[in-house]
Amino acid sequence: MKFVVVGTSHYGYEAAQTLLKYYPESEIHLYERGDKASFLSCGIQSYLEDIAPSLDSLHYANEESYKKQGINIHVNSDVVALDPEAKEITVKTADGESKQSYDKLFLSPGANPAELPVDGTDLEEVYYMRGPVWAGKIKERMETAKKVVVIGAGYIGFEAAESFARKGIDTKLVEFKDHILPTYLDKEITDVLEENAQKHGLDIHTGEGIKEIIGENGKVSKVVTDKGEYEADTVVIALGIKPNTDWLRDAIDVDDRGFVAIDEYTETSAKDVFAGGDATFIPYGPDHSKKSIALATNARKQAVVSVKNAEEKTVKQGEINGTSALPVFDYTIATTGLNDSTAEASDLDFASHYYEEKLLPDFRGEEHTVHMKITYEKDSHRILGGQLASTADISHAINTLSIAIASEWTLEQLATSDFFFQPSYDRPWHFLNVLAQQALNDAYGSDQMIF
Repeated sequence: MKFVVVGTSHYGYEAAQTLLKYYPESEIHLYERGDKASFLSCGIQSYLEDIAPSLDSLHYANEESYKKQGINIHVNSDVVALDPEAKEITVKTADGESKQSYDKLFLSPGANPAELPVDGTDLEEVYYMRGPVWAGKIKERMETAKKVVVIGAGYIGFEAAESFARKGIDTKLVEFKDHILPTYLDKEITDVLEENAQKHGLDIHTGEGIKEIIGENGKVSKVVTDKGEYEADTVVIALGIKPNTDWLRDAIDVDDRGFVAIDEYTETSAKDVFAGGDATFIPYGPDHSKKSIALATNARKQAVVSVKNAEEKTVKQGEINGTSALPVFDYTIATTGLNDSTAEASDLDFASHYYEEKLLPDFRGEEHTVHMKITYEKDSHRILGGQLASTADISHAINTLSIAIASEWTLEQLATSDFFFQPSYDRPWHFLNVLAQQALNDAYGSDQMIF
């Protein structure tokens, strides 16, 4: 059987590895548009901050390693068309275009950076924080940049802004919404993070929309918002992604925003064509909807499901909660499920509670506070989401909350759940216990306080 995988990032990489396990004698072809395979975009910040030694170190596989596994790897090979009736793809290389057949096809079309719809984005020294080419350009620019404006304060934008600020470069971070990291965190926690970021030299401007990027002699000189003007010799745009799927519209079902339609087995509208990654939607646990959540963990899971369904559709995609974590200057943040802003967009009747708790007993002499928030259904107290932040690394605790969401636990269950106590790590009541207890006190009111 001939398997073809398009794209070598997380979905494509995992698809190839899973095919080797389940179909070790098969013919596997892997196509990559760029000149190197399997770039790890999650590692860009480490490269910008000189933790990763080179861009090449951010590839978790390469042409040589794929060949050693018996995979037919094709780099500099852009797949530009699909004919599901003929079971063929069209591949464009420096030598022209050719048709290649498949028995089963796995698509990871990926996404491009979302563009900013204002004048000036074509000026020199305007960058996007995505992929190895842009990462290399940004790294080179860091050597001479004096005044930087980063547009967009999601994960990627904050990583870029933090990297510039840590270099001592005058950096402004501009976000349209009223706080940083708005998809992931609520304002009680981001207020703490913003104050800390300012101490590290990052100048944050929230609630501002970009009107124009102005240049002189073809180079950036200023960013104009609806609230101010900021001198800049460098601009980094980080406003999310747009699926790279225009080439698929005549072949399979793609929605108005460019997302590929897949069923619960990850198969597209064309038989024997599967898809996953940033250009698809994922079943979302807290409100049982489908969402675009561009995380490597999701793409990897999808790839395994796709391969297991290659011959017979038996394995469905499991629901996910969008669990993630990020270092933010002196803090570690971690989130899962719904927060206030995302819950408001659902049909759920929800409530939430914010609380702060010391991480360790006083005699340890370590001043770590856990800033935390939990979101839950009002009537049932079913847990819908959680947010954590601390100067200690408490990131793994978010996995516990994710499992609680997946298991449809209530606040009552989490409030007395069995967690260990050891003074080096926590207090007799674990902070997750305390968070649930305080949320219950809030839910019942002072007259019926139960903890």
